Amino acid sequence: MPYLLRVELPDVPGSLGRVASAIGEAGGDIEAIEIVEKRDGFAVDDVLLEMVPGVMPDSVVSACSVLDGVSVLWINRYAAGGNLFLDLEVVEALTEDPASARDRLVDLLPVAFRVDWAARVTPGADGVAATVVHATDAAPSAYDIQRIAAPTRLPGDEVYVECAAPFGDDLVLLGRRGGPEFLDSELARLEHLVGLAMTISH
Repeated sequence: MPYLLRVELPDVPGSLGRVASAIGEAGGDIEAIEIVEKRDGFAVDDVLLEMVPGVMPDSVVSACSVLDGVSVLWINRYAAGGNLFLDLEVVEALTEDPASARDRLVDLLPVAFRVDWAARVTPGADGVAATVVHATDAAPSAYDIQRIAAPTRLPGDEVYVECAAPFGDDLVLLGRRGGPEFLDSELARLEHLVGLAMTISH
């Protein structure tokens, strides 16, 4: 079973190599790495890895955490498997059938953002009982949410961290079980992809 590790490390030459070596020595086999964000001299990377049979992911967390300046922000099973899904691949998929681009975007967001579910909803009166327009299988069936003007982190609940973005007259929502929190760069990516989906669908 693949795991997804989100790690913060100093944005200096050699840092990623030290992290990769520590992961390997702890029994992790790296399949893909994606830079998620850079800020204040640090980088946040997502690392997709497989664990050697019999080795627990805690060993990777411990190996990374002892490195100077390195913090493990999150690790969990990555049910999507395979490799990381780049934004350009999302756009390419949307252009294959422009008429269905809005629904197709919702279907692709869980893999592109490594979240558990995505949904497109029309907010109800006073933010109660939104109407589900299109959602992935794991998405909740009911939503209470006000209209928003920009991509926003939502309070979520004890299970999911959530975010939402305007999607024409609707909203698109994402839910990630247990974390990590949505970064500013992820909210910016979401806004960009939603805008592209709307342009393509026209």
